[in-house]
Amino acid sequence: MAEVTAEPKQQPDKELNPDLQGSSEEQATTDQHRNFGTFGGVFTPTLLTILGVIMYLRTGWVMGNAGIFGGLVIILLAFAIAAVTGLSMSSITTNIRIGAGGAYAIICQSLGLEVGGAVGIPRYLSQALAVTMYIFGFREGWLYIFPGHSAILVDVITLIALFGIAYVSADLAIKTEYVIMAIIAGSLISVLLAAVNGSMTQPLTSLKWWGPFAGSPANDFSGTDFWKVFAVFFPAATGIMAGANMSGDLEDPRRAIPLGTMWAIGVSLVVYLLLAYWLARSATTEELTSNYYVMMDKAYWSPIVNAGLLGACFSSALASIVGAARILQAMGNHGIVPASGWLEKLTKKGEPRNAMLVTGGIVLVSVMLRDLNALAPLITLFFLITYLMLNVVLFVEQSLGLVSFRPLLRIPRWVSFAGTVGCLIIMFIVNPTFSLISIAVTAACYLWLVRIHLDAPFEDVRSGLFVSIAEWAATLVQEDLPAAQERAWKPNLLVPISDAKKLRGTFTIIEHLTAPNGSIKIVGLPADGQGVGETARNMPGADVRGTAGEALTRANGTFRGELHELMHAFRERGVFASWTTIQADSFADGLIAGMQALRGAFFKPNVVFLNLSAPESREAEYRRIVDEAENEELGTVLYAGHPDSGLGRRQRINVWIHDRSPDWDLTMDIGNLNLPLLTAYKLQQNWNAKMRLIMVVENPDDREKALGFLRELKDAARMPHAKVIVEADAPFGEYVREAPRADVNVFGLLRDPNFDFIRRMMEETGSTCLFVRDSGRESALA
Repeated sequence: MAEVTAEPKQQPDKELNPDLQGSSEEQATTDQHRNFGTFGGVFTPTLLTILGVIMYLRTGWVMGNAGIFGGLVIILLAFAIAAVTGLSMSSITTNIRIGAGGAYAIICQSLGLEVGGAVGIPRYLSQALAVTMYIFGFREGWLYIFPGHSAILVDVITLIALFGIAYVSADLAIKTEYVIMAIIAGSLISVLLAAVNGSMTQPLTSLKWWGPFAGSPANDFSGTDFWKVFAVFFPAATGIMAGANMSGDLEDPRRAIPLGTMWAIGVSLVVYLLLAYWLARSATTEELTSNYYVMMDKAYWSPIVNAGLLGACFSSALASIVGAARILQAMGNHGIVPASGWLEKLTKKGEPRNAMLVTGGIVLVSVMLRDLNALAPLITLFFLITYLMLNVVLFVEQSLGLVSFRPLLRIPRWVSFAGTVGCLIIMFIVNPTFSLISIAVTAACYLWLVRIHLDAPFEDVRSGLFVSIAEWAATLVQEDLPAAQERAWKPNLLVPISDAKKLRGTFTIIEHLTAPNGSIKIVGLPADGQGVGETARNMPGADVRGTAGEALTRANGTFRGELHELMHAFRERGVFASWTTIQADSFADGLIAGMQALRGAFFKPNVVFLNLSAPESREAEYRRIVDEAENEELGTVLYAGHPDSGLGRRQRINVWIHDRSPDWDLTMDIGNLNLPLLTAYKLQQNWNAKMRLIMVVENPDDREKALGFLRELKDAARMPHAKVIVEADAPFGEYVREAPRADVNVFGLLRDPNFDFIRRMMEETGSTCLFVRDSGRESALA
């Protein structure tokens, strides 16, 4: 009876997961200062970011160009994308314990640090550059009131004020936003009073319902179209992440982010729709398209509207700089950016001041550049990529059907799919060129992060994604595709060992038989007594500490540890390897049980690798194994390593082919030649060696026929550089000693192996020999 122990998979304790709950000192500090609720931590910054400069300076222009119906369609479409993304984000946050970093943390916990970092790095930079754009918007509003002031001085003072508030604490930033919210509310009340007092003088019958898309003063009213107007308005809907960026500072992010975000989207949508209708009824089309400050001019008390514009720009900048610093700190905590150890540090109150210093420096440099208009579309597109990935994350998790996906807020899968497609389409509507650039930048970040081998402190769903793809592929192959897959063959070795130390002598040949695309399944057979039993007897204290069973248990643990090390050694060399152990009464029983157990597996081994260095007493077991391998349609490679020459210089390989007379016709059925040829070819490729095809014929008259057969064989097998040798003057037993020397000689293997012949060939060739038997499932001619 056999007992199988699979390779253990490390399962991080979710109770200690730093991004799911908190494990570092810095994270613990953050947990102690999670003091923001739904209103202050999420709703307020999100609402103020959405009700920004677009509302004050571009809503009228949108209505004047698109008409009342077209303008409302633009607003609804933009907010539909925002709402779908908000729902996706909300659903995900109710399924995980989100750490610091907002969308970055969400994407990392689903698709891994590499994908999260690839989105997070450009997202952070765009968030930082957005601060500069808001500062410039603040300056324009300020100069509208005080045209004589120095523009650069206004920018610098604004930045100092922003940085000072954000550097002191997020709490001060939130309190400042409360004041700004009151000012913005006052500006909207001024609009309401204007409407009540008869500002809506344009009758419905005179309104343009669609168009005329006249353009703007910047292009001398030379015309525009629906999608260009939409692209101008859409940045208003890119503020929905402002609250989520505060995820590390929220008391209950699982509750606060969904409620705060969706309420902010809903309230801001109502504000935009009502404001758009008021503007369309209060000003002519010409006024709307030519005067960006029409809202101030038509309001009941314009100073409060001017103050609202300044407050909106300031609050958006404040939310962006606070959020950007937290994204950078979260990436530093995972080693994604340079100087991560310094950037991840938090103050005792949980403030990321080092990350804030870097963010402030980036904003200062960009302010000094004076003009970021060319980069404005790129900033919007990086926000859109983040929204796109949030929808992708939810769609992937919904599609995998994993038990771990149990969100408290469930939404239909079509919602996340629609959000994914919508974001992708909107990206190319906003700016096709910058869309390609933003995708290229994100891809470059991903490739760089893959190369530095990040160590994630949490699990993600990538393994589930790949398993689902593999299951789909396996079902397709097994049910819908032909059973014969000779062209898809690659070496997947089943390597039985009872003593891990003995595998070291065959490590190189196993690696070179499988690299680069094959795989290795190591089967530990400790019950044989040669490996674990011997280890147990030799363990210190085995005779004085505990029983023999306890010593054997400790030895089993040591044996499994050695198998694990071997697996990693192969993986470090680029060959996928895994291991398992089987407890059985004998070596053959254990291996045969393994072969039978793997019969129904999709990714199953196709070649059994046996080492002749085992004791002669195992020959009978090897015969059973070769016979059972034939029944299980597995090939066999019997390795007879020469004790002195080993693998030699790895420059020459001889493949010995038996006499084919009287049948010299080459067909697809070439007998037991497929796996020997493929084995030699793998070694030739990995060693950059030369190959010979050698045949000894009994009848000298068959020399030319044999040469023709071998030449046709090497051509059909696409091995044009193999040298063909036919010997007709000496019998095989004599010629094998005189044949050209090789580092490895490859022979066929009988179903009932002759071990005396095998040992004699190793001695007479003076080299390591491989004795190979086909499985019937491979083809050298395919």
